[in-house]
Amino acid sequence: MNSVDVVVIGGGQAGLAAGYYLRRAGHRFVILDDQSVPGGAWPHTWASLTLFSPAQYSSLPGWPMPNWPSGFPPARHVVDYLSAYELRYELPVRRPVHVSEVIRDGDHLQVTTSAGRWRTRRVISATGTWHQPFWPIYPGARTFRGQQLHTVHYRDAAPFAGKHVVVVGGGNSAAQLLAEISETTTTTWVTHTPPRFLPDDVDGRALFEIATRRVADLAAGRPDTGGIAALGDIVMIPPVLAARQRGVLHAVSMFEGLTTDGVYWADREQRADVIVWATGFRPALAHLRPMHLREPDGTIAVEGTRAVKEPALHLLGYGDWTGPGSATLIGVGGSARAAVGELFPDD
Repeated sequence: MNSVDVVVIGGGQAGLAAGYYLRRAGHRFVILDDQSVPGGAWPHTWASLTLFSPAQYSSLPGWPMPNWPSGFPPARHVVDYLSAYELRYELPVRRPVHVSEVIRDGDHLQVTTSAGRWRTRRVISATGTWHQPFWPIYPGARTFRGQQLHTVHYRDAAPFAGKHVVVVGGGNSAAQLLAEISETTTTTWVTHTPPRFLPDDVDGRALFEIATRRVADLAAGRPDTGGIAALGDIVMIPPVLAARQRGVLHAVSMFEGLTTDGVYWADREQRADVIVWATGFRPALAHLRPMHLREPDGTIAVEGTRAVKEPALHLLGYGDWTGPGSATLIGVGGSARAAVGELFPDD
């Protein structure tokens, strides 16, 4: 059995940020990544995806992301950066290694993987959400004869030419896919609630600053301003702005179910050849199931990044519940630094 001070599960941006601080602190650690190539979720996204911010505001700790010549960096630039980052800091990433479970083993934790077992004092879980897409259940979904796909399966709009596409979801992914697909074919956008668009001049850097200020205000006992949620949900990147100018950025209420060749409401039907479910993700935490830590909302109760019910476990990069902006390149560094600083308070 292998033995280290810390096992990091996940080799994407959160795992690498943790690795940077673990290396600086001098801990013996390993990063176990179940992907065959570097980059976390970024190699699997749709071709046109870009960041919400310029490169200088999208960096992991220690080394700035190289500049991108025009506009916001695309996903392939992020993959190149993350690949170079783990080499630059000689991070001990092992891939592909699938982690099946983490259990308590006396005063240690035991991590069972496709490459053997590890005994460790601490675990940092940084597996993200991309590989846990959320598919809502609607009547008729199994008998719909068209194509259904989730955001994780979308690559580009070319296969949809000449087809009517229904895009489901009220967040950034839905707006961006609608913007792209509507350039190729006809679309219908459906959402549970009216989409909330951020001001045109708000980008990822501003979002992180807003989230960070909110955390500081709450910690200081100042009134809760609502943070990002008070402003809106959808970042108005150039393709979304262009869709608005074309008049296609218009959503209708959520349908009640699917027919064999479309979707229906109480008073009407809409033919559909393709349904794109841009309905979000859930934390990928199956490896922690034996520890019985999940709350009813699917998260794990934490203080900072430390699991309340298992103090040897830290969670990083799953969303604001594991640190402000921790699911973003610009935001994960602060949470990673805090997590590593809290690992061994008595040493």
